[in-house]
Amino acid sequence: MSVGAARGAQDRASMSPVAGGPSVSGFLAASTAQIVHALDEWIRIPSVAADPERTADMLRSARWLRRRLRDAGLSSRLLRSGESAAVYAEWLVDPDLPTVLVYSHHDVRHAKAEEWHVTSPFAPTVRDNRLFGRGASDAKGQVMAHLWGLRAHLAATGRNQPAVNLKLLVEGEEEIGSPHLAELLDRHRTELSCDIIVFSDTVQWQREAPAVVTSMRGVITGSLSITGAARDLHSGAVSGAAVNATHVLAEVVGGLHDAEGRVTLPGFYDDVAPLTPERREELAELPYDDDSWTARTETRGVTGEAGYTVPERLWERPSIEVLSLLAGDPEGIARAVIPATAQAGLSIRTVPNQKIATVAEQLREYVRQRTPETVTYSLEVDEELSQPPYVTRRGVALDCLERAIAAGFERPTGLRMGNAGGGPADLLARTLDADVLFLGTGLPEDHWHAGDESIDIDMLLRGAASIAHLWSELGAMRPADLR
Repeated sequence: MSVGAARGAQDRASMSPVAGGPSVSGFLAASTAQIVHALDEWIRIPSVAADPERTADMLRSARWLRRRLRDAGLSSRLLRSGESAAVYAEWLVDPDLPTVLVYSHHDVRHAKAEEWHVTSPFAPTVRDNRLFGRGASDAKGQVMAHLWGLRAHLAATGRNQPAVNLKLLVEGEEEIGSPHLAELLDRHRTELSCDIIVFSDTVQWQREAPAVVTSMRGVITGSLSITGAARDLHSGAVSGAAVNATHVLAEVVGGLHDAEGRVTLPGFYDDVAPLTPERREELAELPYDDDSWTARTETRGVTGEAGYTVPERLWERPSIEVLSLLAGDPEGIARAVIPATAQAGLSIRTVPNQKIATVAEQLREYVRQRTPETVTYSLEVDEELSQPPYVTRRGVALDCLERAIAAGFERPTGLRMGNAGGGPADLLARTLDADVLFLGTGLPEDHWHAGDESIDIDMLLRGAASIAHLWSELGAMRPADLR
């Protein structure tokens, strides 16, 4: 056994539950009602950053969290970020201990009340051991897991301070692309310096089959508008002889994939690294079947790139999706006209080696090639707010995370997965010069961004338990071990 490993084993032993005191899971079980009540209270604040009318609610949400962080023993304050507020908190113990920065967000997605059936978006309720409400899982629940994971860590170890230097940055603009995060990180770079980053805005695989997230895809968004006439045209006067912008848009977006499910942007796969046998073997170990997946995600079937499994498509292969289509009179009284314009919102998920500028140009070239001269078009690609993919480096820190999740879920886990969505992991890693670990408490069936969002209360507790054990695991390491 190496000196570092021996020290780690000794330190972990010293951080075992105090004799006669509560275990991590026991403490959290006894605190469940308090945890759910606090999350219920926070969800009732409609912190929708995308809605200008919710600016005051964004500030209320940040202040609510600041108070709860102070109650848990951290010093806490607000950091201005555009029209919103981020919450920064810290508990600095000893410069010789590792310093961990937790990243998450307290803003939530806009909610369409008509799509919610269990409860109203900001009137949370518990049903079937799930807490329903906007932000319950994405990501107020994940922040709550950190608050109570810290409490459980202290209670179970008998410590009066955490085993690591702890910092938290909970931003308020993630759901609108984190437009001011880079500026905030640069402005507070010294204050936010750390040895490792814990990114808590991800999902787990299954409640009974926890896995370690080791990657996150990138994201690029775009908006395509097709114009076929100077104004809407009466279909009875020109039908069959006039260019229909909707038909053209349908042909353009319909050609984004070939018969094998591959993206048809020119050169799209040129920089995509082949899937390694080791990664393919890792993902094959996850318990997966089509019926379970479609039931959990409430889809009617499985689609995608031929030659790859669903986990491989989700986390190791790039994709493109149409997120919105708008033409004609989707609501209100019909006018029987051929629309002058048609619009589509696009989302591209990227994987390592793909460059934002290159993929953006590939999309532009595809639209140039596929759009006929009988129409005009406008394509906007948001390169500024695009987010590169990120892969966690294998090493001591990842080993600590695996042990913590195994302890938190009280079952062995050697499973690996990725996160299909994007986030500012690469920005955090580059700016702060630290590796990123992913630790989330959500599940694919939590309905992120959709109606009836909820969090499984058992997952919330197991996530909090994993966090409690992670501080002990990382605290047994030297800062240099994590870099």
